[in-house]
Amino acid sequence: MLNDKLKAYNIILASGSPRRQQFFKDLGLDFQIILKPVKEEYPNRLKHFEISNYLAQLKSLPFENKLQDKDILITSDTIVWHNDAALGKPRTQDEAFEMLRSLSAETHEVITSVCIKTTQSQKTIHAITKVTFKALSDAEIWHYINNYSPMDKAGAYGIQEWFGFIAVTKIEGSYFNVMGLPVHMVYQALEEIVN
Repeated sequence: MLNDKLKAYNIILASGSPRRQQFFKDLGLDFQIILKPVKEEYPNRLKHFEISNYLAQLKSLPFENKLQDKDILITSDTIVWHNDAALGKPRTQDEAFEMLRSLSAETHEVITSVCIKTTQSQKTIHAITKVTFKALSDAEIWHYINNYSPMDKAGAYGIQEWFGFIAVTKIEGSYFNVMGLPVHMVYQALEEIVN
């Protein structure tokens, strides 16, 4: 099993996301969390998964030349892509409202990129999931904003929360990707490192 092979390695998850941390726990992997601050800015010319790829790689840069032989660094970024624009984390409740209203009765894409880095290699993978929302009332959107935690989530929503239960009518692709990590792809990439 992968877990046994990875015991010889030191997995570093550079993410403050409780959802990503829980995925690694649920996979039964031993890992440590090391956070290094990064200004999450990207060139305007980038589009779609180029943005999340860039930001996932950007988050790995503070670890450059600091990794040891058996270290595996994992950094990640999630964006919501809608109407040819990237939606990140909202800065205000009003911005969260505008994001969610723009997604109402529409299909958007959730893109998560993961950068996996060792002293020998660097690989960036990404997954795209299409999510369709029903038509949402302003009252439903404000109920979610006022009672849950949309501010730390790309696109201002968590699919695993009340909002996801009532809003999502269709999903194409990985559900876990929408939560913030394409777990199956990360597992496969880790297998490639140790095999």
